[in-house]
Amino acid sequence: MLNQPVFAADLVQKSNITRALAIAAHPDDIDFGAAATIAALTDAGVEVTYCLVTSGDAGGFELDHSREAMIARREQEQRAAAAVVGVSEVRYLKHLDGYVEPTHELMAQLVQVMREVQPDVVITQHPQRHWDRLQASHPDHLAVGEATVRAIYPAVENPFAYPELAHLPAFRIGQLWMMAAPSQLANLAVDVTEYVERKLEALHVHASQHPDPEFMDHRVRTALQECHPVPGRGAEVFHVVAVNDQTTFAGF
Repeated sequence: MLNQPVFAADLVQKSNITRALAIAAHPDDIDFGAAATIAALTDAGVEVTYCLVTSGDAGGFELDHSREAMIARREQEQRAAAAVVGVSEVRYLKHLDGYVEPTHELMAQLVQVMREVQPDVVITQHPQRHWDRLQASHPDHLAVGEATVRAIYPAVENPFAYPELAHLPAFRIGQLWMMAAPSQLANLAVDVTEYVERKLEALHVHASQHPDPEFMDHRVRTALQECHPVPGRGAEVFHVVAVNDQTTFAGF
């Protein structure tokens, strides 16, 4: 159940968030789901890293462009969009767009990234299908969400998982924030009213994907306003799970 929207700066102070890792399937996924929240987090002093599982090689509308050219363009677009919201580190895992599965190969890669970044919060896509709007549940999104959840528990905190990563200390994640959650599971609304324009600026950078920016702006503004109970304000919503807190013991 959604409570009254809160400000990211208050969440940072309450939970002592210093680092966050955002994991998604394609360039622009994070910008649609969480760019305004991430802008608020970086403004509050949080160091945010992006990890894109694919480089979006199956995207775009120009049939005469090579896939190699599309990969280069979308990676550049994502780096530029990340900079708009205060993110300087963007990693790419180079899986094929449209072919993502929650394999052990992907899980091990995500465990490696998590252990290297050591985030307090992981932001990712929801592994459950959103039947109210099927486009929010691209199969790659579901696969990335599932792989991320499996990597967070138990793999990233189990020193015996993936022996090839034994040189990286096991690490416990504090919180998991999932974008595009089924409405009945969303339990956090972040007031992003002051960050809507930066979210839209980040989305505009992905010019290869959005031939009608005016309509996109309208849909994004409407969606943000629908998530906030106060007219004229906007919110991004998440399904938040406390992975490790003061009640956790011996991994349980």
